[in-house]
Amino acid sequence: MGSSSSRAARLAQKRSNLIDHQLEEDCKRFKREAKILLLGSRNSGLRTIVKEMKIFQDGFSDTERAQFRSVVYRNVLDSAQRVLAYMKKTGLECIECTNRALAENVLNFRLDDTGSAYFPSEIAEAIYLLWNDSVFSQVISEHSSCISHTDSATYFLSQVLRIGSPHYLPSDTDILRANEESTGITETRLNMGQLSIHMFDVGDQRSERKKWIHCFENVTLILFCVDMSVYDQVSEKEPSHNKLSESFALFESVVNSQWFRRTTVVLFLNRIDVFKNKIPEVPLERYFPEYAGGPDVNKAAKYILWKFMQANRAQLPIHPLLTQPRDVSRTRLVFSAVKETILQNALKDSGVLGWPDQMPRT
Repeated sequence: MGSSSSRAARLAQKRSNLIDHQLEEDCKRFKREAKILLLGSRNSGLRTIVKEMKIFQDGFSDTERAQFRSVVYRNVLDSAQRVLAYMKKTGLECIECTNRALAENVLNFRLDDTGSAYFPSEIAEAIYLLWNDSVFSQVISEHSSCISHTDSATYFLSQVLRIGSPHYLPSDTDILRANEESTGITETRLNMGQLSIHMFDVGDQRSERKKWIHCFENVTLILFCVDMSVYDQVSEKEPSHNKLSESFALFESVVNSQWFRRTTVVLFLNRIDVFKNKIPEVPLERYFPEYAGGPDVNKAAKYILWKFMQANRAQLPIHPLLTQPRDVSRTRLVFSAVKETILQNALKDSGVLGWPDQMPRT
């Protein structure tokens, strides 16, 4: 009887030790993981930042590069077709007669919807000839609104012969400049030493955040990206809503949410280069009457930053940065903020630092 009880006790202790060991391992694993939630307005540059971080830390394998072929092909074709559609609509024609027939061929061409990585050399050559036609290039320079992401469009059109080669493999620059639509929630993983970073992009699910926001409770970092240059634009879905005002509203709802009380925020005010050129021509006060800084770019940028900081009633740690596309400094800021947040949370959990008073739930 005593022997049986002793054996049972030993088994129970062994089981308890195994559970404790597993809990310890889970704890270690959890501490080696950092989750980053990517948020911001559509076309604000979020996907570019993710790719920058991937290139900066791990780089893309040839297999991963090959997966971007179809994205680049669609960028090239879409840019060319948008310019040609504008020319057709406005009655403009190419200077060279032979280019007019090529224009029709390009306009009517469709990429394989299955995502097959194939871009016919004859279409690439046709686009190259159109790119060198003075009327085509004039439309791009004088009517850039007819194409989206003008800087990327001109880059890809100028590189079309290389892109159309049979053995084309996207370069880092190609990948960074490629604009891809994000649907659903996507995850990107990369490593920073012993730390595994999981980045989640909710894509077009931003407006449905009540359905998914709880899934990201206390993520290590929120990377919130804003396109500063859209202060004069309205939402495609809600024409009465200003795009920048929508970003203010989204930011306010996120930073004051019950789900992110232990989270640090990195705020990227993106496309400062475009913003800088636009402010003297398109007054900010026309769309935000309380702004009184005139065409001074620094005052305008500070006003927009102030609007975001005012929304932070929960007093989360916020790291703001004025950036432009393909700015390496922002990648370093993200990694630095991740390390700092992990350290701060560990100190708070150990009691060395105290957590702020509980905010009312929102």
